[in-house]
Amino acid sequence: MKSIASFFLYFILFCGTAQEQAIRLGVAGLSHGHVGWILGRENKEDVVMVGIVETDRNLAERLSKAHGFPMEMVFNTLDEMIAAVKPDAVAGFGSIYDHLAIVEACAPKGIHVMVEKPLAVSLDHAKKMNALAKKHNIHLLTNYETSWYPTNVKAFELLQQGTIGELRKVIVRDGHKGPKKIGVSKEFLSFLTDPKLNGGGAIMDFGCYGANLMTWIQQGKKPNKVTAVTQQLQPENNPKVDDDATIILSYDTAMAILEPSWNWPIGRKDMEIYGVKGVVYVDNQHDLRLRIAKGYSGYEEEQFRLEERPEPFNDPFSLFASVIREETVLPPYDPYSLENNMITMEILDAALQSAKTQRSAELKK
Repeated sequence: MKSIASFFLYFILFCGTAQEQAIRLGVAGLSHGHVGWILGRENKEDVVMVGIVETDRNLAERLSKAHGFPMEMVFNTLDEMIAAVKPDAVAGFGSIYDHLAIVEACAPKGIHVMVEKPLAVSLDHAKKMNALAKKHNIHLLTNYETSWYPTNVKAFELLQQGTIGELRKVIVRDGHKGPKKIGVSKEFLSFLTDPKLNGGGAIMDFGCYGANLMTWIQQGKKPNKVTAVTQQLQPENNPKVDDDATIILSYDTAMAILEPSWNWPIGRKDMEIYGVKGVVYVDNQHDLRLRIAKGYSGYEEEQFRLEERPEPFNDPFSLFASVIREETVLPPYDPYSLENNMITMEILDAALQSAKTQRSAELKK
């Protein structure tokens, strides 16, 4: 039995400065490496963490010592946490397989949900989550780090403005040396390299970024077909899943090449957008280059060093709170949106099929 008195003492001491309208946030799972974003988040008045669900007590105690939350906040089940602290929203930080169960527990109670990318472990799970979100009228967002990159927003604007002309090709590269090589926690590594809990290896973990960005760039237009090839270059580290993939998305007048990998020597999340008149290089979160063609191989180049996006678009939890309060309405096919991420899951599902059958997979229009 949890000490509710102790919990609310913590709430008063640590969260007393929060505004009355602060979103009460529950955290479902602690095994995802991105959970530090909420546990280490600076004190703001938009979101207050009120409860955590984690069955691994050793993991919870380790993070409790690292981040200063009391173990009285930690519950064994979502239902127990929801009943005790009545959150307005829940953020999922367990395995990707757990996302469906979170929505199943929260949606009927009107509790909004945000999960880490990708939306779901499979298209089947995604369809069930989508149906629940719509039936119970909740927000269901998917958090991608690249969603708040000011360079991605600038690149999108340049394309929309016609600066580089009509779109022809996009190349998106995401990844790092591999989860074991970069030293992720044992709990994170355990589900990342499990085909059931993660849906695949690098093709899911990093392929989702490119699929998500392309769905945004194409404003919901689906590729006609998806062709994917996977490899396992580190069988000693990733024995059950792929760790390198190439995914080709074919549209009517454009093509995208996604290169998700756990074999990049240097971690990266970059993109190149080619139009008929020029190209935009998104080198990283802050650096962007625009080249306009001149003659055969010449060009004029403009370089940009961009500042962080303004609130609430510089923080996933601030944006989540703003959307819940209806202060922010996401634009069509925004990377956070459910409509985008349902198509993203269709693309990933097709990529998995293609890699398995060694044939291109067509998407239903």
